[in-house]
Amino acid sequence: MNVLQIKNLRIEMNQAVLLDGITFDIKPSSVTALVGHNGAGKSTLFKTVMGVMAKSEGEIWINEKYGQDDDFLTFKQLISYLPEEPLLLTELTVMQHFQLYAMSYAVPEEKLQNSLERLVPGFELEDKLDKYPEALSKGMRQKVQTICALLPDTPLLFIDEPFMGLDIYAMEYLEELIQEKAKNGTSILLTSHQLERVKDIAENYIMLQHGKIQSHGPIADFQTIKRRSVDE
Repeated sequence: MNVLQIKNLRIEMNQAVLLDGITFDIKPSSVTALVGHNGAGKSTLFKTVMGVMAKSEGEIWINEKYGQDDDFLTFKQLISYLPEEPLLLTELTVMQHFQLYAMSYAVPEEKLQNSLERLVPGFELEDKLDKYPEALSKGMRQKVQTICALLPDTPLLFIDEPFMGLDIYAMEYLEELIQEKAKNGTSILLTSHQLERVKDIAENYIMLQHGKIQSHGPIADFQTIKRRSVDE
């Protein structure tokens, strides 16, 4: 069974084609790297699957039975998302963010506490739980957002540039958590410009160029992203 199935996805905006003919599957318990230049369509793909951007054509399914066009609320609760830039609310403390995310995904209180007992020290946030986002550095805000995304056990986890703003210890810890998530049944689609680090995490890759899939396959077959010409 495919955890994520995308068929003939096309996105148009202001007469420009952002994604064209995107078709691929994501297998269970896998880590797939979504690679490509800036503007290739990686973030657009994430936003479209999550319903932030409307698709022009195509089908999107999770677990082969939950369609984006059917019960959207149920569909969206099957996806957790770690954005490139932290999306934290100024009026909530760090702990309140964790509680909000847990409530949104119906995470049991006991599981929330068990997760936080591990993740908060792992990301060195023990003394930040009562702080508001404005009192945190960008790296600390990214750690908070990372924990939020890891709290629910969704079938699908999107990660957009997960290592931006993190120190080397947090990067290594996040690598371990990503691999553990996949081992426990979550399928992960991630983007990163740190290609060497991605090769140590992902099993497969999908390369986007100009809104189309240029190539895909096992990560061992991935070479590098070709330099764009000046007129591209």
